[in-house]
Amino acid sequence: MTQPCPFCSLSLDNVVASSTHSLAIRDAYPVSEGHSLVVPKVHVLSLVHLPGTAQSDLLRLAFKVRQDLQAELSPDGFTIGMNDGEAAGQTVPHAHIHVIPRWVGDVPDPRGGIRWVLPEKAAYWVDQRKAQGDSPES
Repeated sequence: MTQPCPFCSLSLDNVVASSTHSLAIRDAYPVSEGHSLVVPKVHVLSLVHLPGTAQSDLLRLAFKVRQDLQAELSPDGFTIGMNDGEAAGQTVPHAHIHVIPRWVGDVPDPRGGIRWVLPEKAAYWVDQRKAQGDSPES
């Protein structure tokens, strides 16, 4: 028996924002304070399966959540993104966007951001220096 989709059976108590086609909740396993998920109200595996109006609505709600988190927590930045497909790390088979507040110093070096999903390719600026013959200290 398959597990029920956790996003299709959300308690309205967990909703922090909503729109016509989307809901926002705090992540159950946050990587930072305020880490939120913006979820389409219809069950789809990927955002590409939503009509354009629902995609636009979802993105507008993600930006509203970002704005609300900025006012509430004053982070220094945000990581906003999604894992689209199992190979990309999607663990809940219902499309969603992560809105993750970030602070200076939350990781030693944030350069490369989401590129760190493939660590050997993340620090592209190091490879550029090698190709140009620069020393790492440059």
